[in-house]
Amino acid sequence: MTILRLTRATFLEGTQALRERDPELRGWIDRVGAVGLRRQRHQFSALCRSIISQQLGAGAAKSIHRRFAALFAPEERPEPSRLLALHARRLRACGLSRPKVAYLRGLAREFEKGSLAGVRLSSLPDAEVIEVLTQVRGIGPWTAEMFLIFSLGRLDVFSVRDLALRTAVARVAGRELSAAEVEEVARGWSPYRSVASLYLWKVAHWEEERGR
Repeated sequence: MTILRLTRATFLEGTQALRERDPELRGWIDRVGAVGLRRQRHQFSALCRSIISQQLGAGAAKSIHRRFAALFAPEERPEPSRLLALHARRLRACGLSRPKVAYLRGLAREFEKGSLAGVRLSSLPDAEVIEVLTQVRGIGPWTAEMFLIFSLGRLDVFSVRDLALRTAVARVAGRELSAAEVEEVARGWSPYRSVASLYLWKVAHWEEERGR
């Protein structure tokens, strides 16, 4: 199976294809302007950040992650062995809940000697990445889908579980949509659903973006 990757060329190609296929989305693409993807290439770090961010607002997640990353100075990038060497109290002091501390330590063990040790996630198809990651306690489908976009740079990923994306699709359509309807609309954007998602996150927060 060919792995579709999000590169500068495929991003531009996808943007043009989306503008041609979907007049409503084209209007929003023109309105929000340029968007980009900042890859989190260090996979363990990216997954840690995703776990930390679960069920938190952006501001709180950013603050906790900043304190967490500071534990790994000077690189400020966690490694499994270093995380496991930290006492749970130091992780809790960052603002992490007990379950999240357990999830992070479990993830580190999987990278050290468990199901993720030596696994080249970048070489696996999207569905296999999701299957492998969701076997790890604390990682659900949404976290795996975000990892596919923001760490592995996959081209055709859309998370119907993401509230902001569902809100944005409804805004583009001009009416309320069920989760099944959102998924159906997104299917029409394949194989550039990651490109659409990057624009849609801007659409979801458009009023906030304009107010900055």
